[in-house]
Amino acid sequence: MSAQLSDSRRPLVVGNWKMHGSHAANEQLLEGLKSAGPLPCEVAVCVPFPYLAQAAERLARSAIAWGAQDCSAHEQGAFTGEVSAPMLADFGCRYAIVGHSERRALHGESDQLVADKAKAALAKGITPIVCVGETLAQREAGETESVVKRQLSAVIHTLAHCAGEMVVAYEPVWAIGTGRTATPEQAQAVHALLRAQLAAATPRAAQMKLLYGGSVKPDNAAQLFGQPDIDGGLIGGASLKAADFVAICRAAANH
Repeated sequence: MSAQLSDSRRPLVVGNWKMHGSHAANEQLLEGLKSAGPLPCEVAVCVPFPYLAQAAERLARSAIAWGAQDCSAHEQGAFTGEVSAPMLADFGCRYAIVGHSERRALHGESDQLVADKAKAALAKGITPIVCVGETLAQREAGETESVVKRQLSAVIHTLAHCAGEMVVAYEPVWAIGTGRTATPEQAQAVHALLRAQLAAATPRAAQMKLLYGGSVKPDNAAQLFGQPDIDGGLIGGASLKAADFVAICRAAANH
């Protein structure tokens, strides 16, 4: 059964810039977002590590939050190339994406490592955006439910009583950067499944934000965000164009 919309489930739209950006391009993009005026949802951008200072400076007096695209499971130590939650907190990050399908596939991140990263972020007051999703082969094999439940279960178990403090993003791997998008009904079915799983673990499940990610664009955002258990989006390519990202944010008004 779909949860009733709660006041705390004001839609959230997060831009994931991935490995894109430059000082000049970022300046133009951030100014474009700020000049759009009030938007009907919570908005955040998760930027590459080198640009956190720029995002913090440019967005400090705006309603737009900023975050990172990953977070180490360790606080400090001999982990060359890693960036810790305390470092992200130094830059005022509100969010950190963990377990994105590209991290799982390209860097071999396990369900438990993703859970440990989520725990590390929360410990420093940063909300983890925990990504789950199945590949095309898994969907065609009828494994969608078992895959996403397994991925989320590891995080629920590790966060324990704090599980209700994360944001969950369902991103079918077959729809990321491919131009293919889950139908609103397909996306809603998985979101309802995830919320039911969360409901068995935390009394806050009805208030938690569940996002959809996977080729969200201005022309399909409204239908996706109109589903009862979809509370916004984790936006990739379209977040690099201010006009497109703003249009997606405005589509959240009907949730």
